[in-house]
Amino acid sequence: MTEPALRVSGLRKTFGTFTAVEDVSFELAAGSSIGIVGESGSGKTTVARMIIGLEQPTAGRIVCCGNDRSRPSHSTRARRARAREAQIVFQDPYTSLDPHRTVLQTLTEAVRLHASAAMSGIDRIQQLADMVSLDARLLASMPGHLSGGQRQRVAIARALAANPRVLVLDEAVAALDVSIQAQILNLLDDIRDTTGISYLFITHDLGVVRQVTDSCLVMQGGRVVESGDTDTLLRDPAHPYTCALLDSVPRQGWTPRRRPAPETN
Repeated sequence: MTEPALRVSGLRKTFGTFTAVEDVSFELAAGSSIGIVGESGSGKTTVARMIIGLEQPTAGRIVCCGNDRSRPSHSTRARRARAREAQIVFQDPYTSLDPHRTVLQTLTEAVRLHASAAMSGIDRIQQLADMVSLDARLLASMPGHLSGGQRQRVAIARALAANPRVLVLDEAVAALDVSIQAQILNLLDDIRDTTGISYLFITHDLGVVRQVTDSCLVMQGGRVVESGDTDTLLRDPAHPYTCALLDSVPRQGWTPRRRPAPETN
């Protein structure tokens, strides 16, 4: 069996007397995509923040690319090494980019931090721009002159500059209208085909999960109440909370491309 890109076991997070996450465990296979769904306050974003290193677990273990990242890193070198394992794309493309830097300047800085001897900085920037369909005009633009979808493409390119093996997408299409959501999700699908990257989707939208994930966890009150293959779980849910989430999904909407699940052995 191939080593999982990400393994989470017994994850727990408390804030004072409040328990935000309790006993969350899952594995993300290399090249696959997993979704964590639930309403606001279910604990899904706290899980994402612990995985990426923005919050420290109270208990449990996080192993990414074979390396334990359950505790903070204390050196610049270690933090950059972790950045090459996992990156995150946040929900709001309007606040996640520096408004005083052009797209080119943003990508140049990201590439400089994670430079590879195998490719020049200019070549890497162009490669990233091509991956997310950013032309020369958009590269020269300030974030304030871009649409929400274009800004999210920039945020994705910036995250990919580190060449991570895991990309965490925290409600990354929630702020976009439905047609732009479909474009971004199809873009991410193409990037996964090209790079073999693994995705962790944090979302409240079961429509997104249905289209872009191979497996799924449902969280309620900080705990996983149901998990399994996405198609099976959404077709035949066992937990009342999952049924309630499904009942809240609009019956009409878009259907972007769907890819088959990757081989894991």
